[in-house]
Amino acid sequence: MNDLYHQIKAYQPFNEQEENDKKLFLQWLDSKQDIYTRKNEVAHLTASAWVVSPNRKQVLMVYHNLYNSWSWMGGHADGERDLLAVTYREVAEESGLSNLKLLSPNIYSLETLCVDGHEKKGNYVSSHLHLNITYLFEANPEDPIRIKEDENSDIGWIAIDDIANVCSEPWFVQRIYSKLITKLKDY
Repeated sequence: MNDLYHQIKAYQPFNEQEENDKKLFLQWLDSKQDIYTRKNEVAHLTASAWVVSPNRKQVLMVYHNLYNSWSWMGGHADGERDLLAVTYREVAEESGLSNLKLLSPNIYSLETLCVDGHEKKGNYVSSHLHLNITYLFEANPEDPIRIKEDENSDIGWIAIDDIANVCSEPWFVQRIYSKLITKLKDY
């Protein structure tokens, strides 16, 4: 078994959603199917970064063009087996930030995300699952950031208390972002 399998196996779920999703992750990893690449059109691994300010009152988010909503940063493993490395890559690509402080090398959160069918680069991508691992980072809101224009139309530090008002995806607000915010109280 690989390192990610052991990390997920050791992960202590925060709530019922994580308990159920942890089982699903382990089933997919046990299946020996390739979930590290997008060749698996049903489910594949992604990694996200919950990037907070030092005072824990803000989160760095991007306005994601595909979902028309403010969102955390992250992306596909695309064959990479180190999902923590994926988060570093994605934050750098989506924000320009390179000075990140990892608050824990452990998985911060895990979730199964449903992605609706959509067009990408002129091709239709069928609905599928993102088996997502989230890591917790800290960054300085004074550090320069930039937009990744082919994916996002805005980037900014959003006050924790405003996430529910700016994010247009109710399920994310209720099930994911609220969980990430609640868990932040332990850091």
